[in-house]
Amino acid sequence: MRSILMAIGLWLLSTVPSLAQQAAVPTGLSPDGGTTFLQVGRLLADPGTGRILTDKTVVITGGRVVEIRDGFVGEGRVIDLRDAFVLPGLIDSHVHLTSQQSPTGRLDAVTLSTSDRALIGARHARLTLMAGFTTVADLGGANEAVFALRDAIRRGDVIGPRIIASGSSVSIHGGHGDANGYRDEVLHVLSSPSVCSGVDDCMRAVREQVRAGADVIKITATGGVLSNTAAGLGQQFTEAELAAIVEAAHRMGRRVTAHAHGTDGINAFLRAGGDSIEHGTYLDDESIRLMRQSGAWLVPTLMAGDYVARVASGPDNFFTPAQTEKALQAGPLMLDMAGRAHRGGVRIAFGTDSGVSAHGDNAQEFALLVRAGLTPLEAIQTATVNAAEHLGIADQAGRIAPGMPADLIAVRGDPLSDVTVLERVTFVMKGGVVYKSE
Repeated sequence: MRSILMAIGLWLLSTVPSLAQQAAVPTGLSPDGGTTFLQVGRLLADPGTGRILTDKTVVITGGRVVEIRDGFVGEGRVIDLRDAFVLPGLIDSHVHLTSQQSPTGRLDAVTLSTSDRALIGARHARLTLMAGFTTVADLGGANEAVFALRDAIRRGDVIGPRIIASGSSVSIHGGHGDANGYRDEVLHVLSSPSVCSGVDDCMRAVREQVRAGADVIKITATGGVLSNTAAGLGQQFTEAELAAIVEAAHRMGRRVTAHAHGTDGINAFLRAGGDSIEHGTYLDDESIRLMRQSGAWLVPTLMAGDYVARVASGPDNFFTPAQTEKALQAGPLMLDMAGRAHRGGVRIAFGTDSGVSAHGDNAQEFALLVRAGLTPLEAIQTATVNAAEHLGIADQAGRIAPGMPADLIAVRGDPLSDVTVLERVTFVMKGGVVYKSE
């Protein structure tokens, strides 16, 4: 019954759009039934090169780029972006579409259904797409809700970015990723099947996530700021459990990314062969060495650190005492961490942890990356070519090139001079369909 209600709700969302949603999808700009010509004044087609092309026409047929021509050409379906700066659709490697931090968060956990979560996720997905993010990785949402949302967007039933989804995080019993801070009988209801203890049980959790539909495996290698338990931010899985998780995932063709704050958990996960680190607050020189040696990625989620520190130190703090203590401890350290990693040559992919901060504000991460020491171009690379490589979708996202899906955004101004212009996206195309045009 729950799945039926979810399906009905998603269908209603797609067939009875709001006025704003109708206005955001201009008639006749579908990927079917013809060719679209985008006349572009300034084009950053491949952020990896940093080369700006001028006075180009991007030719799109069947939802894909087929050619980039010199000059302003085309007839019939022409979109005039001659006064705009165009670049590939952005990629956020760490979001939580089916939730958002608020004073009612702990109550929501026991009052919102899986169907509620999916429909809330549909709203957040639309906000994210309109902000210029055409692809996201959702890390840690409840399986049924986030996989249904992913598939509904893929079918075209719901407006949103393409989603690469982990579903539920693999976590230890009582750790970050498990339910914490409720009465015992409530904990048993809220606890995820991906919670495990011991090598064999953790291998089971990974395999069940793959069976459920996970595109990537996310684990919680250390404690977390927003879990309601005073368990610190250090390592939670054993080395043997970490090795078993990574082996089980890789044998089934899945990458493994780890929520990790404490140095011990970061380095143990990297030694186990893990593919990427989310957050990385206390990474040290050994962490940087291990990441450079293996090519592992860092997703620094600076917005999350900034947000939790502001809430925890502000007059309207709604965190529990355990959350507040960890937020004040870890939040202020993340900007310096990203700067050290960048100077150390670590590969960085863009990720915000949106759902901690507000959905649709994702592009505010760019300014924080620049504050950490990246150039504007390097910051843009984290959300395009870097994130595409990190997520294993370099042939589908991150660049504008013949054969690639037509995922493009436009802004006024020059983001290579002022990266904050990316917070004001004026045009969004995903798969050849225009979803936003000012």
